[in-house]
Amino acid sequence: QVQLVESGGELVQPGGSLRLSCAASGLTFSPYNMGWFRQAPGKERELVAAIRWSTGSAYYADSVKGRFTISRDNTKNTVYLQMNSLNVEDTAVYYCAAGLGYGLFAAGAYEYWGQGTQVTVSS
Repeated sequence: QVQLVESGGELVQPGGSLRLSCAASGLTFSPYNMGWFRQAPGKERELVAAIRWSTGSAYYADSVKGRFTISRDNTKNTVYLQMNSLNVEDTAVYYCAAGLGYGLFAAGAYEYWGQGTQVTVSS
């Protein structure tokens, strides 16, 4: 049974930092592209960052470029999202996802999803 378990979400003040983790089990981690998505209340789920397994290339939404960094540790079956300079617009539930296909940017490119972790940015 494949499981993706996110952790690290919490309440943080504007300008603060958080590191989200997503631990994968039940699958051979290495071939999977990994993505972080987020969904704010009343909004659609959107891609935040993704990392391709074959090249290690990372992709970011324009809204987080320069502030967020995605990385993966294939020895620990874990993907991370380092988030710096957080602002209130970053408040959302953050989901990690795993996919084998070539696509990275659409939710449909990912076969497996975690349950999400809440990030709240507020003073």
